[in-house]
Amino acid sequence: MLRVLAVDDEAPALEELLYLLRSDPRIHSAEGATCATEALRLIGAALEGCQEGERGLDVVFLDIHMAGLSGLDIARLLAGFARPPLIVFVTAHEGFAVRAFDLKAVDYVLKPVRGERLAEAVRRVAELVGDRATTVQEPDQIAVELGGVTRFLAIADIIYAEAQGDYARLHTARGSHLVRIALSTLEERWRSRGFVRIHRSHLVALDRIDELRLEGGSMSVRVGEAELPVSRRHARTVRDRLLRRAPH
Repeated sequence: MLRVLAVDDEAPALEELLYLLRSDPRIHSAEGATCATEALRLIGAALEGCQEGERGLDVVFLDIHMAGLSGLDIARLLAGFARPPLIVFVTAHEGFAVRAFDLKAVDYVLKPVRGERLAEAVRRVAELVGDRATTVQEPDQIAVELGGVTRFLAIADIIYAEAQGDYARLHTARGSHLVRIALSTLEERWRSRGFVRIHRSHLVALDRIDELRLEGGSMSVRVGEAELPVSRRHARTVRDRLLRRAPH
């Protein structure tokens, strides 16, 4: 089931597109945006707020000619995301197809949109999303250097990861290890393993959190002997995830 965003600065065209998308049984949800600013906000919120094991947003259906940033501009921005949604362009203009496919667009649908043509675009997206979901899973171990020897650390043994520039320090009950991987990359890889970002500097295994503390308007968590701050940006997600984990 696909999670979809449609972007068009003409309200009637957007409403028609959303109607067709929501009528497709392969679509789980379809939201709309009438400008680039709103679209980027919704995309960012979807990717940041997706829950464990879920995809934030599968595909964006983009008009090309819009006030402010064009659909091509939005696609270029999305290409910089760690795991960008797929792109389908929906436009009245044939002349941008080459540029669209240069930006790795899945499809290029011309207006006025016909139901059967849009259904074909959705089919292509669904196939690609299925391929993504069946790709090889992240290994259960991560390579670390210890005394000039490469060893393999079980991800299940990692309590939390701490950003140190372009590196990350992995903390376990027995010590810590520095790896040359950005914390944002580990966040993307380990989201399905129950790791949650609590701060720009910390990524924590949810099931290793022993306490959630609120004091003086600030939030922190205790993991083993360490007490780590929770930023305001991540506070709601951390609290909600912990509440879902708690037995009822």
